[in-house]
Amino acid sequence: MPHMEVPGGRLYYEAEGQSDNPALLLIHAGIATLRMWDPLVSALAEHHFVVRFDTRGFGETDSDDVEFSNCDDALRLLDELGIERVTVIGSSRGGQIALDLAVEHSDRVAGIVTIGSGPSGFPEVELTDAEDEIFDTIDATWAARDWPASMDAEVRLWAVGPLRDPGDIDPDFLETARTLNRFNISKVDENPVPRALEPPAFDRVVDIEVPALIVVGEYDITPALMQFEYLAEQIPEADSVRIDDTAHLPTVERPGAFLTVLEPWLSKHAL
Repeated sequence: MPHMEVPGGRLYYEAEGQSDNPALLLIHAGIATLRMWDPLVSALAEHHFVVRFDTRGFGETDSDDVEFSNCDDALRLLDELGIERVTVIGSSRGGQIALDLAVEHSDRVAGIVTIGSGPSGFPEVELTDAEDEIFDTIDATWAARDWPASMDAEVRLWAVGPLRDPGDIDPDFLETARTLNRFNISKVDENPVPRALEPPAFDRVVDIEVPALIVVGEYDITPALMQFEYLAEQIPEADSVRIDDTAHLPTVERPGAFLTVLEPWLSKHAL
């Protein structure tokens, strides 16, 4: 399995497709690993060089307890694979990393896709009572070091969404979401410290000049929905799409619907 040495760590990554095809860099959500992209990779790799990696603190990447930059890790991986420019597709915190890359390293980014994401520096958003209640459960179980319960509560908040009943959700999707999140239990005692982008991307997304696609699930939580609206308004000529009947993980819950949006968009912009 491929790993790449970085200062204070070893990044786990996978690459599929022909290396001379347009490159895509997939960055996972904070309740998942690079495995969240499994339903999409085969289709995308038919016409693209698809690269994905586990960020520090997740999956099969190993890290010392050091300060680091998610952007620097991503750029080192691109350099290792000889990729000059890439379309970055990020889910949740992966989308925030993608936005940081787009504003700080515009010469390396050909296009950007965010899914349930917001820019670094986005102001705090007031939660609904239902959202607040689930966050309290996450905090309490985390403080008790009950990692399985905490991660299952995260799945309840993000993958199901506070407005949906878990009993109405496809049980196979729920099991996949739990498995993706629980894989990260092995990383809870690693403490790499991500270095924040300064200045943050919040006031800088207006300068993004590459094609952008902003995606959110219909039942995502309040902050993600507000961030979706902000990015759709602030990024010049951004395309925006809400995916029905899904929450924070539309690429996992409804991969076919996401590909129906993504593939024509990539083709339209020759990415």
